[in-house]
Amino acid sequence: MIEILRRIVTLIVKEFLLILIDPKSRFVIIVPPLIQFFVFSYSATFDLQNVEYAVLDESNTVLSRSLLSRFSGSPHFSLVGMLDTTAQIPELINNRAVRLVLHIPTDFADRVSNHEPAVLQVIADGRNSNVASVALGYVQEITEQYGESLQASFVSTSPRISLIQRSWFNRNMETRWYIVSSLGGIISMVIVMLLSALSVAREREFGTFDQLLVSPFQPAEILIGKAVPCVFFGLMDATILSLAAAYWFDVPFRGSIVALVIVLLAFLIAVVGVGLFISSISVTMQQGLLGAFVFIMPSVLLGGFTTPISNMPQWLQNGTLVNPLRYVVQALRDIFLMGAELSTIWHYIWPLLIISAVTMPAAAVMFRHRTQ
Repeated sequence: MIEILRRIVTLIVKEFLLILIDPKSRFVIIVPPLIQFFVFSYSATFDLQNVEYAVLDESNTVLSRSLLSRFSGSPHFSLVGMLDTTAQIPELINNRAVRLVLHIPTDFADRVSNHEPAVLQVIADGRNSNVASVALGYVQEITEQYGESLQASFVSTSPRISLIQRSWFNRNMETRWYIVSSLGGIISMVIVMLLSALSVAREREFGTFDQLLVSPFQPAEILIGKAVPCVFFGLMDATILSLAAAYWFDVPFRGSIVALVIVLLAFLIAVVGVGLFISSISVTMQQGLLGAFVFIMPSVLLGGFTTPISNMPQWLQNGTLVNPLRYVVQALRDIFLMGAELSTIWHYIWPLLIISAVTMPAAAVMFRHRTQ
C-alpha cells in the first residue's frame, strides 16, 4: 500500500511540474480564467442602461412634459430625438436607431384632467425580446409612479391601493449577482477540461506515452496522478474567482465555505473524469482539444446558466440530469445568495458524486483498453 501511494505521489509531482514548467500551461491556468471572468462579469447582465428612445408628443402640454421628464431623468433611458408624425416611427425602429418610441396622444392631458384613463403608447423593437421586455418593465414602473403622483395631487375620497415590492436574496434585483455567483464554476470547468483532455494525448504526441507503459505504474495510478493536479488547479481558479465575485463585484457570500469547497470538488472530479475519457480516446492534442469543446458548449447551454432549465422541453430537461454543470450552477447561486449550508445543497452534491463514479471508471477502462 505504501509503495502504491509512493508511486501515485511521484506521478502527481511529475504532472504538477509538467504543467508548471510549460509556459503555455501556466498561461492557460492563470490568464484566461481572469480575463473571461471579468469580461463576462462586466458584459453579461440583463440590466439595461441608456436605452435609446424617441418621443412623439402630440399632447404637448404641461402634463405630458411632466411625464416625459421622468424618462429623461432616468439612467435607464437616453433620448434620441423628438418626432413630428407617426410616419417617422417605422424608419427609426427598422434602422435600430431607437429601441422604444413613446407616443402620447392629443387627448392625454384632457383625460388626466377629467380623471379618465389616459393612454401612453409604447412601441418597442421586438427583435431582441429580452431587451424589449426589460425596457417595457422600466416604462411601466415610471408610468405607475407618475400615476400615483397624479392621484395624490388631486383631491379624491376613493381608497387607494399601494403596491409594495420586496425581493428576497437580491434586494435590488441585480442580474450581475445572478450571473457572477455561478461564473467561477463554468470557467473552472473550461480550464479543467482543457488540462485533463490534453494530458494523455500530450503524452502520446510527445512520445512519452510508451515510457509510461513500460513503467511499473498501473493505469489507475496514472489516471489518479493526472487527475489530482487538474482538480487542484480547477479548485484554485474557482476559489480565486469566488473571492473576486465577493470582493470585486460585491456579490454577497452568505453561505458556508465548507459547502462551497465540497460542491466544487465533487463537480471538478466529475469533469476531470470526462476530460480523461476524452484524452484516453484521443491520439493527438488537437483531437483532445476538439473533444473538450464538443463537451463544453452543450454543457454551458444546458446548465441553466443563462436559460432556465424549466423552460426547456421535458426530454431536454431529462438530458440535463447527466450534466455536472447543472448542479454546480444552482448550488453556487444558493450558497452565495441564499446562504445555503452543506445539508441544504446535498441534493446537488450526490448527483455529482454519481457522475464522478461513472466518468472516472469509464476513463480508466478506456485508458486500459488503449494501452493493451
